[in-house]
Amino acid sequence: MLALEKVLTNNATIYRRELRLMGNKFEISVVGNNPAWAVERINSAISEINRVEKLLSTFSEDSEVNTINRNAGIKPVKVSAEIFKLIDRSLQISELTYGAFDITYYASEKTTDHDNTSVLTYTKVNYKDVVLDANATTVFLKEKGMRIGFAANSKGYAADRAKYILQLKGVSNGVINADGDLLTWGLQPDMEPWTVATADPRQETQPFADMDISNMAVATSVNTEKYATINDKKLSTGKSPNGFTVSEIKSVSIISPTAEFADAMATPVMTIGVNAGIYLINQLNQIGCVIIDDRNRVYPSKGITIA
Repeated sequence: MLALEKVLTNNATIYRRELRLMGNKFEISVVGNNPAWAVERINSAISEINRVEKLLSTFSEDSEVNTINRNAGIKPVKVSAEIFKLIDRSLQISELTYGAFDITYYASEKTTDHDNTSVLTYTKVNYKDVVLDANATTVFLKEKGMRIGFAANSKGYAADRAKYILQLKGVSNGVINADGDLLTWGLQPDMEPWTVATADPRQETQPFADMDISNMAVATSVNTEKYATINDKKLSTGKSPNGFTVSEIKSVSIISPTAEFADAMATPVMTIGVNAGIYLINQLNQIGCVIIDDRNRVYPSKGITIA
């Protein structure tokens, strides 16, 4: 169902459609003055998101990702340029975040010992065990049982690709809301910049709701963990082991030119903490962040002003 919002005297209108894609709620919005034109273009964006989901699937036996995983520890796999570049960018983000972001994981396997007893084997793997050959466009996972997956950045990549398709088809202004992660380009129908609140009214209570995010992406990671386990004892994350109250990160929002990068960086910045996270983001060009702690204190990176 196509929804209309904000009709103005110049007949420019925001056409929105909300649906579930890649296991997430997507809302695709385009600015135009023709409902049929808007429907056709939103359908093209949906088709592209579905293509990306199939491309990155670990459930389809014939997917490139599954072929890479099946040949872990066996041989390099020749892949498409699209998959190769996505893996290459993912490894660069791993390097940037000192491994806090990592597309690799290990599928534990059961073996039997000499007493015919089942034994679980574990191998520690990380992004450094992925070998890329740019000349041959091959990917090799060094360890048998090693796997890669794109759960942490696939949503952002799909949003970037959908935006690209929409722009090719003449959509000069729009928003893609991927389950709260926002990607905008152009302007609103009234020629005002997109803000967090206009791109997603559900975020109008955020301290940075009025931030100009036109032609940028914003991805937010929320800390849903309530407890941490230390020495087999469950502790509230609001207190340290000695009983003193400590400050925890409540949410991290990354502002970036691409949704893929913003999506990938949000959780790692939360993992490394306020000071290290702000320091890391401040070293990067065209990247910003807003961190909110559990006392609702706001920590913006350089260049970001919170009213």
